[in-house]
Amino acid sequence: MNWTHIILAGYVGAVIAMLVALMRKKGWVSKAGAVALAPAAIVVWNVVDVHYFMPRQDAQQTEAQKFDAAFEKLPIYSVLNEQDPQFMAHLRDRALAMRKEGKPEQQIIDAIQPEIMSLQIKRLQAAPDANVVAFMQANMQQTALMQKQSDDACFRFLFPEVKGGVNAARLLPQDVTRHRMEVDAEMMRAAWGANKHTVTDAERQRAQQDVQPILQKLTDHYGSDFSLMATPQQAVGKEQQVCNIVQDLWRQVLQLPDDRAAGIIRLSMEMTGQ
Repeated sequence: MNWTHIILAGYVGAVIAMLVALMRKKGWVSKAGAVALAPAAIVVWNVVDVHYFMPRQDAQQTEAQKFDAAFEKLPIYSVLNEQDPQFMAHLRDRALAMRKEGKPEQQIIDAIQPEIMSLQIKRLQAAPDANVVAFMQANMQQTALMQKQSDDACFRFLFPEVKGGVNAARLLPQDVTRHRMEVDAEMMRAAWGANKHTVTDAERQRAQQDVQPILQKLTDHYGSDFSLMATPQQAVGKEQQVCNIVQDLWRQVLQLPDDRAAGIIRLSMEMTGQ
């Protein structure tokens, strides 16, 4: 079993910011506006070939040794060991138990993703503004490079459930993949540092106010196509437009001062966890 595939797919594709439920429930934005924030918050990697991150595994290694060897190659490994060794042990035990039961790789990925997602959402709330912004910038770098491959690749990258995903590691430069993981590791470490952030009610209210004109501007510019973010299954044939909307959204958010952009990103992640 390719543990590197499982771990990286479970980690890098873990946090997908779903603003829909809470924002619609609170009436902050329309269905289309809420969903528009969701797909690009964190990039999804359902299919990853990351053989270049680790040497060939020894056929004589146990599954536990292979798991450990795969995880040790990722920048996030030392952070998880430092901050939450119990979580690390739990993740390891669960993955190995499922492997012993004969579960397929994708089922193991699906099982560990929500747990990693929950942990990273918590860390983002305490991360300093600069780290939160860098986190989103790294995601948008990946999305832009994917669209340079093709509009179809970008769409599959953002919405793998519609037409199937893409092998991102084959399409994106290795240094971009590595940068993304290093940014995530730095964010999680900073969230435990001396300059860690505390989210206030005032920050949440400002984030809600800040995102409204951005959503309205996008609705005015893209018209009915903006609603495709709520129903990506209907966007087949308009892949370029949808990818442009996603990037335009977060481009405008990232043009705000760091504290305000970080507030919107934290809000989206906080809503994901509720």
